[in-house]
Amino acid sequence: MTEQLPPGARARLSQAAEGHTWTSSLSVNEFAALKATGFEPIGQVMGSAVHNLGWWYGGRMDCGRRGGLFTASTAITITSGMQGAWSGYGMYIKTLYQARHAAMGRMAAECAALGGDGVVGVRLEVVPFMGAAHHLEFQAFGTAIRAQGDVRPGRPFLSHLSGQDFAKLIETGWVPVDLVMGSSIGIRHDDWRTQWSGGRYAPNQEVAGWTDLVARTRNEARHHLLIDTARTGAEGVVLDTADFTVHERECQYTEGQRDHTVETTFIGTAVVAFQKTHQPQRALKIMRV
Repeated sequence: MTEQLPPGARARLSQAAEGHTWTSSLSVNEFAALKATGFEPIGQVMGSAVHNLGWWYGGRMDCGRRGGLFTASTAITITSGMQGAWSGYGMYIKTLYQARHAAMGRMAAECAALGGDGVVGVRLEVVPFMGAAHHLEFQAFGTAIRAQGDVRPGRPFLSHLSGQDFAKLIETGWVPVDLVMGSSIGIRHDDWRTQWSGGRYAPNQEVAGWTDLVARTRNEARHHLLIDTARTGAEGVVLDTADFTVHERECQYTEGQRDHTVETTFIGTAVVAFQKTHQPQRALKIMRV
């Protein structure tokens, strides 16, 4: 497993093993919560991957504009998951998945090399790679932990949960399995139905075209999240982030007109029950001092 890691990672792990010391991003409360549930930190782990977005990212993309030669143009919502639609966003989403999984896989490999059972407090970051246009660095950071007992998972689990939240999950009969995600991008051309509705004297009413754009993009991202969860064999997801951004841009096909794009990403921890029935914990007594 260690041979699969970059040289720098192997050197760092070797130094940690020789010194029998560990580092972590845990707070004192997180450390105490982990110890109380029979786990201990064994080291901070990380993974990274730099990806080029490709020529298609800056190319022309189907914005959903239809007709308009002899009649007013209309628009439909185009999403990154639509089959047969000419949209570079589908490849963009695929790149996001590949890069994130590569970074998380290298972080899990570091955990396994340290003899860990899983990683808690995982944070995923995407930052521009300095000096290279259309390149992004995908980073994953967390603290590897190990159970003090003899039971070992088949492979290291990954979780965004803090030390306290991880302890609560274990105490209620659930265990984390893996980090899961679902992403989607939708785009829609601003046709006459959306252009006039935003005017100064427009009535107070719903803009159906933009509602459709938001709803379709969110639903597709949620669908991808469920597919990723099913891949792990988990029973449910504890959600971490639900990012939602809206961008406006000049239409690449019609001069002077605009398109709107929506990007949605869900990230969470897939969980499974290891105790089908368990007694609720007794409430803690509150004492006045």
